[in-house]
Amino acid sequence: MSEKTYWGHHLIINAGECNHNTITDYNTIHEFTKQLVKDIDMVAYGEPQIVKFGTGNKAGYTLVQLIETSNICAHFVDETNDVYLDVFSCKPFNEKAVVNLVKVFFEAKKIETVFLDRQA
Repeated sequence: MSEKTYWGHHLIINAGECNHNTITDYNTIHEFTKQLVKDIDMVAYGEPQIVKFGTGNKAGYTLVQLIETSNICAHFVDETNDVYLDVFSCKPFNEKAVVNLVKVFFEAKKIETVFLDRQA
């Protein structure tokens, strides 16, 4: 019997009660993105797009980093100090490394994760 293979791997992180100063700082988010790509052994396709926009409880930075095997996307919510991060790749990666980096960079006090193997 053969082992099931998947087309992609998707990590979803909800990180709560993060450090406000880090999630609202462009340079910290940029450095986090560069380190994340390195820590999960991916190849970035271009520079990360990090844009601050939105109003009210939706305001904050949004991050998009293309990687050769798919993408990394996140939204950083100023008002609630929460981070919503998705890492999707057809190349397997270490999900614990992602969680640890979120803890180090953003000092999240609460972290919930969902990991999906994707296959159409």
